[in-house]
Amino acid sequence: MADRRLFLGIDTSNYKTSLAVIDDSASIVFEKSELLEVKPGSRGLRQSEAFYQHSMRLPGYIEEALDAVPASDIKAIGYSARPRRQQGSYMPCFNAGINTAKTLSAALSLPAYSFSHQEGHAAAIIPQDEKGLLVFMHLSGGTTEFLLCELDDKGYGMEIAGGTKDISFGQLLDRAGVALGYPFPAGRYLDEIALEHIEGDPSKPIGFPRIRIDDGYFNLSGPETKLLKYIEEQGLSADDPGALAPAISELFRYIADILSSSAWYLSEKHGIKRIYMAGGVASSAAIRKLIGNISGLDIRFGDPVLSGDNAVGIARLAKRIHDS
Repeated sequence: MADRRLFLGIDTSNYKTSLAVIDDSASIVFEKSELLEVKPGSRGLRQSEAFYQHSMRLPGYIEEALDAVPASDIKAIGYSARPRRQQGSYMPCFNAGINTAKTLSAALSLPAYSFSHQEGHAAAIIPQDEKGLLVFMHLSGGTTEFLLCELDDKGYGMEIAGGTKDISFGQLLDRAGVALGYPFPAGRYLDEIALEHIEGDPSKPIGFPRIRIDDGYFNLSGPETKLLKYIEEQGLSADDPGALAPAISELFRYIADILSSSAWYLSEKHGIKRIYMAGGVASSAAIRKLIGNISGLDIRFGDPVLSGDNAVGIARLAKRIHDS
């Protein structure tokens, strides 16, 4: 029997260590992805700490992967080396993945291909045979960017077409969650509350200001201030999830409304009906349910697991470039 053709991907973003192996059909053979540890009450990690945690985890991930598949079947390695594919894009935490990929490449005599973290997000959810220009909304912990995206000979060419000018949706959710007493990252806890009550009373206890979308861009610092002030004044906390429901439901409706309005704007401006959403925020069941009710646009989400930071997209890109 001929050896399988497998491709290994590594992603070491700011809040997740990920390693994946895919086969020749781009199906997942092995995948491991875990959030980095953040101290209670903290709203993030220093880059040095993120790098350390990634570096300590990756040897064990590789051992597990090579227990699951023969090293001789792996034909190429992909790794994320920076947040975006643009000059000056850099975060130290990606050095952990770079170092590991280059070591594996030398030890196994395999080619190693470098991509951006953002391209990995796109490749994880966009079908490999998708052609032409499309809108890709990158909605992760520290990023809310709307991009014109198209396959090219290096991965994905991306041109920013909108998004936030200050904090991201992920930061808005995490800061609210930490203020309520949830561990960081907190979005998943708020999502559970929102999903349970999203079809209930559509009241607006917080009263968020109407968002003005200016050529695809908007600001969230004002809504953040209003939200945190409301939490403090009402004495809300994770100890009483029921009391949080109206405010959290309003928050998720607010986010979905902004995403929907932005999607319509970008679709009409660029003449593109198909829109993909990925990143940790895009894995929200509540947001998916709210946006899923919109007609007239072809809005697509990937598997919720693959929407978060992961190495599957990086492995898929490595396969495509290796075979080209």
